[in-house]
Amino acid sequence: MIPESKIKELVQARIEGTKLFIVDINVSLSNKINVLIDGYDGVTISDCIDVSRGVEHNLDREAQDFELEVSSAGLDAPFAVSEQYKKNLGKEVKVYTHDGRKHEGELCYFDEEKIIITYQKKIKIEGRKKKEWVTQREEYFFESSEKEKKIRDTKVIISFK
Repeated sequence: MIPESKIKELVQARIEGTKLFIVDINVSLSNKINVLIDGYDGVTISDCIDVSRGVEHNLDREAQDFELEVSSAGLDAPFAVSEQYKKNLGKEVKVYTHDGRKHEGELCYFDEEKIIITYQKKIKIEGRKKKEWVTQREEYFFESSEKEKKIRDTKVIISFK
């Protein structure tokens, strides 16, 4: 079996100096290698081909047969690495919490402990007749004892506006 660390090393060498980053690498017992990449400017087919060739040319099929698949993380896939949060700062996201609820808003802050999203909500303001739109902020944590604040998944909202 080809070690994941070797594949990661080869992919990292190939994408160094680009705006691409590794999302996931998986090597099965039968040497089926799956590499998921993403990038700050997106991922093209050419990027996938380039990474695939970079890995394939550095492995010996005579010594160990393998199957290699390089693809982008996908638009609707949950974020898996911190770079995906950084890439999507300022964009609309859906945050799914461990209590089963979904929250939508603009991803305005990210660090290794938490994210902050902002959203608009109509609220009755004292002394006024009508409800008014007010910007709300919510914090969600990667590790938390409160299920309603602990992040299960985060996905970007795809909009065709």
